[in-house]
Amino acid sequence: MATIAAGFASIIVNLRASNRRTLAGAPVSLVRSLAASAHSLNNNNWTSLQRKRFQSSALVSPDVTPSTPAASPSRYPEYHRLLPCPSENRPPRVEHLVVSVGGPVLEYVCKALDLPPSYVADLIHFGAVYYALVCPEPPPTATPEEIRIFKEATAPSVLMKRSSIKGKTVREAQKTFRITHVNKFVEAGTYLRVHVHPKRSPRCYEIDWKSRIIAVTESYVVLDKPAGTSVGGTTDNLIESCATFATRALGFTEPLKTTHQIDNCTEGCVVLARTKEYCSVFHGKIRDKKVKKLYLALAAAPLPVGVITHYMRRVNMAPRLISEEFIKGWPLCQLEVLECKKVPWPNSVTEAKYCVEDCGWPSKDFAYECKINLLTGRTHQIRAQLAACGAPIVGDSMYMPAAIAEMISPAVNPFGKYKRQYPIENDEAVSIQERVAYHGKEPSVAIGLQACQISWDDGEHFYEAGSPWWR
Repeated sequence: MATIAAGFASIIVNLRASNRRTLAGAPVSLVRSLAASAHSLNNNNWTSLQRKRFQSSALVSPDVTPSTPAASPSRYPEYHRLLPCPSENRPPRVEHLVVSVGGPVLEYVCKALDLPPSYVADLIHFGAVYYALVCPEPPPTATPEEIRIFKEATAPSVLMKRSSIKGKTVREAQKTFRITHVNKFVEAGTYLRVHVHPKRSPRCYEIDWKSRIIAVTESYVVLDKPAGTSVGGTTDNLIESCATFATRALGFTEPLKTTHQIDNCTEGCVVLARTKEYCSVFHGKIRDKKVKKLYLALAAAPLPVGVITHYMRRVNMAPRLISEEFIKGWPLCQLEVLECKKVPWPNSVTEAKYCVEDCGWPSKDFAYECKINLLTGRTHQIRAQLAACGAPIVGDSMYMPAAIAEMISPAVNPFGKYKRQYPIENDEAVSIQERVAYHGKEPSVAIGLQACQISWDDGEHFYEAGSPWWR
């Protein structure tokens, strides 16, 4: 107990000066945070793109139902159940709470957020509710009121009374975990993060999943993943994923496990492990570069056959910026274009069927189908590299706008081939921000990219996807 009490005393003294983030990383208050603006979340991070202040400075008591403002019906929809799945995602809403009186988590969240029990039960089933034994540390942008409340909740005299955190370090006590049962008891002082509007995947309910199974073995399943779906569960939605729906289609009692990822907007071969042991085995094969992946990319312009080399900024967020020249700290990105052939641009009926977005490419008579050997496996690598070559992928609403802007004015890319002719006047941080601004949003369903082949152990295991959506 002395360990955690001393640690929190140090946090409180240095709160304003410290930039350290905890494992939960969330801005904390003991009150509700109505996060109606856009947010990007994962288990270890909480980034507010347009941060909204907490609405109240009072504790939310489980035996008091918060009054609902008159304007709330227009701000938030009426809640019933998470299914059936809506065709469009609701505006993000994430709530941060601290339990004032212990009890079942379902009961507390219902009363604190004025949500129906069935809806909260669905959220817990979806994996959209998290807890930590102790409030995570507020960020440097926290208000004085938030800091005051944090100090009250983490005062050594308060923490010493909680046997659940005895012997734990600060980091251990603030680590977040998913709540998996509606009757889980949460004691006073427990931090809760509730993703009231999980990101939905209506495409999951439109797919004939049995027809997408390529192979079934004792150790793994190979799936021809449809575009517009997530391979595995997300931070706020474990249910609407390829792993879950493939498990159901095959009638397995043990859930399939993800071994690698491809983008939601990409279709094609993915390997799902049937056991934890094979999941580790396949991870080892990827690490030892024994897994080979080939892709088909429908590019908006032709590409030369051969190896294309770039360097990618080491920041774990989209869009991914790349440079043609080496930059210290930027990992190598390489792919090999094996062939490139001219094909008709997909017709409007096909584009509408797969929700392929019109990104403003000037000429749509022909596209170019390229077979690509991925030599390094970076996130968004093919999409970013092809766009940097002036041949963005058809339907890629994130990278094609940046490629079009660079075609019009090469100076907009401080890391492109013409940067010597167009020197950067601003510092690197400003240049990066300006470059990011030329990119668009992530595609909603499909782009012209398919993981067409996957093999490992020198071809002993070899699988191919079906025809890509554009053929």
